[in-house]
Amino acid sequence: MRLVILSGLSGSGKSVALHMLEDLDYYCVDNIPAGLLQDFVSVTLLSSDPAYHDMAIGIDARNRIEDIQSVPETVHRLRAKGIECEIVFLHAEEGVLVKRYNETHRPHPLANEGRSLLEAICAERELLGAIADEADVVLDTTRTSVHELRELVRARIHRGERRGLSLLFQSFGFRHGLPGDSDFVFDARGLPNPYWEPKLRALTGKDPAVAQYLEDSPVGQRFIQDLRTLLSHWIPQFESSNRQYLTVSVGCTGGYHRSVYVVEKLAAHFRDLGRDVLVRHNELK
Repeated sequence: MRLVILSGLSGSGKSVALHMLEDLDYYCVDNIPAGLLQDFVSVTLLSSDPAYHDMAIGIDARNRIEDIQSVPETVHRLRAKGIECEIVFLHAEEGVLVKRYNETHRPHPLANEGRSLLEAICAERELLGAIADEADVVLDTTRTSVHELRELVRARIHRGERRGLSLLFQSFGFRHGLPGDSDFVFDARGLPNPYWEPKLRALTGKDPAVAQYLEDSPVGQRFIQDLRTLLSHWIPQFESSNRQYLTVSVGCTGGYHRSVYVVEKLAAHFRDLGRDVLVRHNELK
């Protein structure tokens, strides 16, 4: 039995994620009253009916604050009954959420009582804080397309026969801001920058010429080795505390060269060790 509780900010892609889980044969229910979560699970998931073996439930801000705050404790009780239960929280930068709402002309569920759209987004973030704080998986959809989000849900949430902890290595550009779903953040801006080599500027860290440029750098190789050593020590510590997911973010200035190269090297290393590894390059389209 597996239960995914899906929550997050309005406009962050919750409906897309829930529809993807439905396509993956999860029994999906959106926006049930949070106070009825345990009772609902008791008559569905705990009924031993195979139709409810994998279930996803959407919970949003249209709930009483005390019911939202009760969700983490309910999850603990469900886990004690032997249900594999995970909380997934989606969010995005406020400016992106405002743009999405302006493009769709949909009203925000909390945009009442004279609140502006931005004030409604901030109120929703605070209201859902109790769920966000307990989330097993946090997905930042700021720079994620609908197609990318569907594939991220398939790889990150629908585990299938996944072996142990799932590692996501992602590159990003500091000029675009930090990814909000990071467990570790490493700064690759101290490495030699291929951008200043005219023949390499238009390439990315996935191209052999850029990889060779950084492999010829002792500083670059020391950086990667240090990260391998540190992560090799700490990944088992996360596993011992029953963590199922770990996101490692590596950034450089633009997110095209150094961070991409480092992520590819780290991903290859831990994949060769038999780890369940995903790769995401936020700035590469």
